Amino acid sequence: MRNAPRAIVLLGAQRFDPNLSELVASLEIDGPIATITAGWQERESDDQDLHEHLGRRSVNLRLHERAEDVFRSDPELHAAHRKRQELLRHKQDFYRIRLEHELAAAHVIRTRRAPPEILAAELAASIDSIRELDQWHLAQCARVRDEFDQAWRPHERRAVARHRREIEQVLAGCAALAVAGGHVASLLNRMLLFGVGELLDGQWVFAWTAGAMALGERVVLFHDSPPQGPGAAEVLDRGLGLVKNVVPLPHPETRLRLDEADRVSLMAQRFSPGVCVTLPARSHVTLREGRFEAPHDVSALRADGVVEAIAPDTVYAP
Repeated sequence: MRNAPRAIVLLGAQRFDPNLSELVASLEIDGPIATITAGWQERESDDQDLHEHLGRRSVNLRLHERAEDVFRSDPELHAAHRKRQELLRHKQDFYRIRLEHELAAAHVIRTRRAPPEILAAELAASIDSIRELDQWHLAQCARVRDEFDQAWRPHERRAVARHRREIEQVLAGCAALAVAGGHVASLLNRMLLFGVGELLDGQWVFAWTAGAMALGERVVLFHDSPPQGPGAAEVLDRGLGLVKNVVPLPHPETRLRLDEADRVSLMAQRFSPGVCVTLPARSHVTLREGRFEAPHDVSALRADGVVEAIAPDTVYAP
């Protein structure tokens, strides 16, 4: 079917101990591999290590460079794009203010003394409030993006259309697409600007860290122990939607307190029915036809606070 990947493989971080080439070889994928390193922003072309790792057969789609060319060629679109991003930043700021209060209330309720049935009902109500806020914010982001697309129709503008044709031609000659990490908002914006998801036609897709996050239906930022301020997971925006009902959680070794059942439970319930999937270094899992195939060292967060290894052929999407 056109406009769909053959399968999606989510991996752990690739910077220090990459296993991408091993997976490509095990799946017997031949031919060139398109890469997206737009999350590296100005360092996008600094991909020699990735190119060597893939046997010197990678072709960088240069989405960051292409976007810069579009904005130089089409200053009106650039100005509108900057205005949209500023609006999204304001939306995120106000959402974060509300979210901090909702999370604080949930913490207070969780630590109160009360009969178990009362405490369970009140905590469920608090989690429902957080979920409603997340969904409201996601709808706000979607509305802002949809209004921009309807007003400016970026894919029909000359500069964007030219680059889209070139990207489509490159992808047509590639057996797979590999999406690296970096700055997730920048990566997501570039992939959406050129509609990369719509240009896929049966390729394998590999993605890690921010790349994995961007493929989901919603991008969730998280860090239980950030260098500054309290740790609070937040919804950033809608993603490409190539991965349904999965919330990828890269770098769990440093960003999640998986030994704290209350945190695990809150995350799992908050983003249900999406499955929160941890992706530590050297991990990988293939997503195909609503099932987890060949999972290695990936786990799911459960509502009861347990972190459970994902078994092969587990259904994740109806």
